[in-house]
Amino acid sequence: MEVKKQTEIINIEQNQDYAISRAVEIYSSGGIFIYPTDTIYGFGCNPFNKSSMDNLYKLKGRENKKQYILLINSVETLSLYVEVPDKISYVLKKIWPAAVTVILTLKDETGKIVNYSTAAFRVPDNKFCLNVLNKINYPLISTSVNISGQDPLYTSEQIISSDFGKTVDGIFINQNEEPNQPSTLVDLTGDKPVVLRNGKINFMDLWKKFS
Repeated sequence: MEVKKQTEIINIEQNQDYAISRAVEIYSSGGIFIYPTDTIYGFGCNPFNKSSMDNLYKLKGRENKKQYILLINSVETLSLYVEVPDKISYVLKKIWPAAVTVILTLKDETGKIVNYSTAAFRVPDNKFCLNVLNKINYPLISTSVNISGQDPLYTSEQIISSDFGKTVDGIFINQNEEPNQPSTLVDLTGDKPVVLRNGKINFMDLWKKFS
């Protein structure tokens, strides 16, 4: 990716309307931005744009075979890309929005576009993310801000002062922020849920409650 002389830094709380429209603009034009989620700061771009994805893999120094979490705005949107069993749909509607990411099997037509058969999805518990998602009405990549194998950058100060602060199209920040933790990650492609990563939310307790 070409190194830019200046990356736009947008304070979400100072001008949320502009921040939302700018994020949508970057997404639609094939760019990459950094933004706060309901977990940690993440890179964001269009998962169906090959140029965007190639640039993201280069930024992170990550193999193209590795996948990223996709943020969506609802279970209804999820059903456009995944055959969601009724039981799982019901539970997710009870749980989301929340810091719970689930892996599901993609529909054939979606799998052919992205070249993999399963994907991880989440409806984030974050107002800015949901507003952007409602505007684009498509999935949004979410992956930690780091070089693959290194620790994530948790604060806007770390991100702006890093090399990433010169190589993305925009950085969206919050004034009041605290380091957070990754989402709970659950594989729902089999007969029973398999928790692959524990986060701040206990998925199995929720599964037992709502399933």
